[in-house]
Formats: sequence, structure tokens, C-alpha cells
Amino acid sequence: MSTWICWVIAGIFLVIAEMTTFTFYLLWLGVGAFAAAFCTRFTDDVIVQIIVGCIVAFILTILTRPLTRNVRHSSVGFYDPYQDIVGKTGIVQEAISPNKMGHVRVGSDVWSANSSELINAGEIVVVTERSSTILTVQKAEVSQTKEIV
Repeated sequence: MSTWICWVIAGIFLVIAEMTTFTFYLLWLGVGAFAAAFCTRFTDDVIVQIIVGCIVAFILTILTRPLTRNVRHSSVGFYDPYQDIVGKTGIVQEAISPNKMGHVRVGSDVWSANSSELINAGEIVVVTERSSTILTVQKAEVSQTKEIV
């Protein structure tokens, strides 16, 4: 297989991988691979091709760093509706202890939950933290029990 085809396949793979990460770094590596593929028209030396690809990726990374930082930290984009779950109250479906996760119903959803204290089924809790699909909860105070969703 020709060297330029290998570079193009690597570039396509990196650009597709970028679509799953949104970091922009793999995109520039992919563009660097395309530059290395273009470089094969002028030289058969693989080391020169690698150097050209690295230089292109490095320059693009440096030049677009402020832009990518703004895009990643902008308020526009993906919104996870479950970001607002912290502070909501729920009911324990399966008992939770410090060394064993249980289940909590918050609204119409049931979540895996952990806590630093023993909480029995049927007790009302408040969500203090969310990490991926696991909630951290604590027993609700009397004033918070009216807000069960």
C-alpha cells in the first residue's frame, strides 16, 4: 500500500475520532496527517513526512488555542437537563449505607445513590452532588421535605 494512502487513512481516522471528543487536538493531528500525505508527492522519506505532519499540527494547535478555549467554555452548546438535579429532593427506594449504594427516586427517575450515612428506604433525601449516573445524597431537613418532586 502506498505511503500516502496510509497517511490519508490515519487522517480520516483522527478526524472521525475528533467528532467523538470535541477537543480539536485530534482534528489538528488529522490535518497534519493529510499534510504528510501531501508531502509524499515531494519525498519518499517517512521521517520528513512525520516532521511536516507534526509541524502542521503544532502550528494549528498554537494558532487556534484561544478559539478552541472559547468554544469549549461557551454557554452555547449541549445542555444536560440533569445538571439541575443537585438540590432537589427524592425518596429512597433501596436503603443506602456508607459502604453500599442504594436507589433514590427523584421526580420520575430512579438513580443509583451513595451517602456517608445510613438512610433507610422511604426516607426523604436531598441531592448534594451528581457524578455521571450516581447521586450523592443526605437526609433532608424538615423544611426541605415539602419540596418533593
